[in-house]
Amino acid sequence: MPNRLAHETSPYLLQHADNPVDWWPWSEAAFAEARERGVPVHLSVGYSSCHWCHVLARESFEDQETADYLNAHFVNIKVDREERPDVDAVYMEAVQAATGQGGWPMTVFLTPDAEPFYFGTYFPPAPRHGMPSFRQVLEGVRSAWADRRDEVTEVAEKIVRDLAGREISYGDSQAPGEEELAQALLGLTREYDAQRGGFGGAPKFPPSMAVEFLLRHHARTGSEGALQMARDTCERMARGGIYDQLGGGFARYSVDREWVVPHFEKMLYDNALLCRVYAHLWRSTGSELARRVALETADFMVRELRTNEGGFASALDADSDDGSGKHVEGAYYVWTPAQLTEVLGEADAELAAQYFGVTDEGTFEEGASVLQLPQHEGVFDAEKVESVRRRLLAARAERPAPGRDDKVVAAWNGLAIAALAETGAYFDRPDLVEAAVAAADLLVRLHLDEQARLARTSKDGHVGANAGVLEDYADVAEGFLALTAVTGEGVWLEFAGFLLDHVLVRFVDEESGALYDTASDAERLIRRPQDPTDNAVPSGWTAAAGALLSYAAQTGAEPHRTAAERALGVVKALGPRVPRFIGWGLAVAEALLDGPREVAVVGPALDDPATKALHRTALLGTAPGAVVAAGAVGSDELPLLADRPLVGGEPAAYICRNFTCDAPTTEVERLRSALNG
Repeated sequence: MPNRLAHETSPYLLQHADNPVDWWPWSEAAFAEARERGVPVHLSVGYSSCHWCHVLARESFEDQETADYLNAHFVNIKVDREERPDVDAVYMEAVQAATGQGGWPMTVFLTPDAEPFYFGTYFPPAPRHGMPSFRQVLEGVRSAWADRRDEVTEVAEKIVRDLAGREISYGDSQAPGEEELAQALLGLTREYDAQRGGFGGAPKFPPSMAVEFLLRHHARTGSEGALQMARDTCERMARGGIYDQLGGGFARYSVDREWVVPHFEKMLYDNALLCRVYAHLWRSTGSELARRVALETADFMVRELRTNEGGFASALDADSDDGSGKHVEGAYYVWTPAQLTEVLGEADAELAAQYFGVTDEGTFEEGASVLQLPQHEGVFDAEKVESVRRRLLAARAERPAPGRDDKVVAAWNGLAIAALAETGAYFDRPDLVEAAVAAADLLVRLHLDEQARLARTSKDGHVGANAGVLEDYADVAEGFLALTAVTGEGVWLEFAGFLLDHVLVRFVDEESGALYDTASDAERLIRRPQDPTDNAVPSGWTAAAGALLSYAAQTGAEPHRTAAERALGVVKALGPRVPRFIGWGLAVAEALLDGPREVAVVGPALDDPATKALHRTALLGTAPGAVVAAGAVGSDELPLLADRPLVGGEPAAYICRNFTCDAPTTEVERLRSALNG
């Protein structure tokens, strides 16, 4: 019989709807039940494409005996961290403070007042590697609650007090200057892996936001070292197993330093951020590899993540059926020499093995290899390689596909909109721009209410019950601002303004200029989450700083610019110390130092060839964070177009920065050199 999760919109919660565990969704009713029964709460947090979450579910939550014990002694709450990043953040902070590490699945035991007192991640069904079994943990928690309740509640209250004392003090509200950005570059250089690209050791995550900073820093200062790190990292990732050499798109991370073996799940946010990074790398260098990867990643998102409603699904699972009914990590993606021969025949299989680095011993488990693009001495016949790739992709499509998490997360769709709009504009792919517009339409139609408040998720055209958090408002605004630049349509600027007004009123601390991850009127948790660091995605804090700055450049709105500058104080504090974890903040700081520049392009009409050429040149400018407004002369669609006449009857581009404007130009070449140096 299904439990209480059967009516939820989260695919992760729905995966647990048939468990014998009597799960509750996160709700006041669940805590009321715990108070009434006088039992602790067992909180389990995960997400649908998390490998160890599936393992824990199979071993423990699907086991009748374990479920009976959980139901008898606890109220059990299941949370999708992607739906409730606020709940995840406050308890993850507690887990990390108590144990020095964290991760998913996250297992936390709470008092009926939601105060945490015991923590862990994955627990095995039997004791191993020095870990207690899940059943031992449950019995230990139950007996502590029964016999030493005063002690337990005292511990819980102390943990909550300690968390409350961890308010962020981030120095002044001054944005970083030349010196701090130079120190951040030096810090990245020290952590850079010159042999393999990327930063730090294994596991290695794609550093998309740090690369954005490096590209902008190079554009502003001419630093060759910054460009070299960005280019080499992108090339190594694109040649590694972390990149899907057949279908495009990136896996979550690499388990080794060489980018060979990925953790195979593919997340929308990684692919959106990386698609944009490779498009920007191409814009800076003209690299053919960067162009190919940007387009293949964009095509992957549209082909495999687009939902029927026009939004983008959250993720593809790491695990899939290996053909024998067993769910195995990476089964969909890896190849043995025998499998190559079966699909391609002897001669072409040999070529494929050489080209994609497939070996007899394998690079993954059980003699299978993850496809890569090793550097080769010889030259390969491009047509033959393309034919091999096409046939392998077709054969792979016959394998059981990984599961897809179909929920549409507002923030990640905002990132995808920005990436697809820009990639479509750079490479003359109107279909990609149309896909970005369709996703933006869905967000406006479904996720926004009459007050322009944003819901975090939807699924199958039904909006979820959870309120948007700061990253939703900021990343969706970022997507709408990219659409403004690409399409010249003022409606996207208007919607970005509505969202950013909410940021100013409901998320910013008026006294300090600091930002919170949840709105002032959001559900009260044991503390109000606030994390300025960029991890897998830009933090809400730095994403808001970037969107506020761009919006101010498009409109001249002083409060938005002031709020952006104050928010960047955290980058001044963290940039020189931990540059890897504030990459987007550093990229925004580069834009502020450069102006950012405001480019207005006017012509008789946007589709007039000469106007189009100037518009495209403006979009391809590398000046950090430059904003672009394009439209017909006399249009009141965008503020930057006001009082901009044609020049000698010809389309013209106007560039302004820091309240000063250059003479307008009608020449593409002059515009290009003004924006690229």
